Amino acid sequence: MESLTSRMQAVQSPIIPVVGELIKNSPGTISLGQGVVSYNPPHEAIEFLAKFLAEPANNLYKSVEGIPPLLTALTEKLQAFNKIEINGKNCIVVTAGSNMGFMNAILAITNPGDEIILNTPYYFNHEMAIAMAGCRAVLVATDENYQLCPEAIAQAITPKTRAVVTISPNNPTGVVYSEAALRQVNQICATHSIYHISDEAYEYFTYNGVKHVSPGSFSNSSEYTISLYSFSKAYGFASWRIGYMVIPKHLLVAVKKVQDTILICPPVISQYAALGALQAKEEYLKSHIGAIAQVRQLVLESLNRLQGLCSIIPANGAFYFFLKVHTQMDAFELVKQLIQEHKVAVIPGTTFGIDDGCYLRVAYGALQKETAKEGIERLVQGLETIVRS
Repeated sequence: MESLTSRMQAVQSPIIPVVGELIKNSPGTISLGQGVVSYNPPHEAIEFLAKFLAEPANNLYKSVEGIPPLLTALTEKLQAFNKIEINGKNCIVVTAGSNMGFMNAILAITNPGDEIILNTPYYFNHEMAIAMAGCRAVLVATDENYQLCPEAIAQAITPKTRAVVTISPNNPTGVVYSEAALRQVNQICATHSIYHISDEAYEYFTYNGVKHVSPGSFSNSSEYTISLYSFSKAYGFASWRIGYMVIPKHLLVAVKKVQDTILICPPVISQYAALGALQAKEEYLKSHIGAIAQVRQLVLESLNRLQGLCSIIPANGAFYFFLKVHTQMDAFELVKQLIQEHKVAVIPGTTFGIDDGCYLRVAYGALQKETAKEGIERLVQGLETIVRS
């Protein structure tokens, strides 16, 4: 049968399963690849499953935008942590993860051929979603420290631009954008009557006293700011698939059309678990993120031995470092050699839109101290061996 063509041919293949297959074929490999945490959801999340099971009607479809108790709890969280007030100009929609929130947003605000500005290095699923929607990702480089360049963003805007995307704390670089830069981008979006899509999946993961800032909290930003959040990272909820978005109220009808078509409603059992997770004491997040901070320090100390072989940009957020390796090697070929010869996996920078050199994303959120030490030692030794050979 003749192969059929579709829009999906223009969409890059997700790298995580590709690297996963290489890992499977090299037993004993330590993965510094996928961006997940090692810890489990809080016990309050599990306890709330009993509440779900006790309600006989919970096997039925529920509201497209989320169950009322969860919406209420999220309203309180947004006010307390993000300084975002839910008012008549905005609203919350619960999604099956924040990736779905991004897809909802793109489909709600664009027509085929429209443009979305991504700052490079970008998060690959964002670029993929834009391509799937028949739109074009316009790439704007960040500076030498992976910080935003608001002037360059403003210059990239055309009559077809519908949104600027920012991710802070950032995936894949781990940097946290300054409040001043985020305010500049937000104002640029207001001036040009386009949307600011702010992905804040790593909002709790900041270090060295750096604070997270939500653009949705800026005055008068409710009508053009779309904020995306996730339970996957902070609450160990990766497989439960619960995220949420704060959107301008005028987008609700469009977003509900998308969500009702693709999902109908977020998994209700997972929504109950999320409601439980929000009851967890502050110590839950504090202790787990504190443990990741310790792993981060260990990783950083080991990576610093690569000075001269790699450029390591300071990163005070998420759980990533983005290395520039001083070699002419193809990034994916380097990744394959690291897995096959040194039993350690990372992600190539080409996946994140960086192809003018050899870059690697190193993820440390899933590691315990002992595993982290061994994994980073393998990476350091592997890079020293391969690049110097």
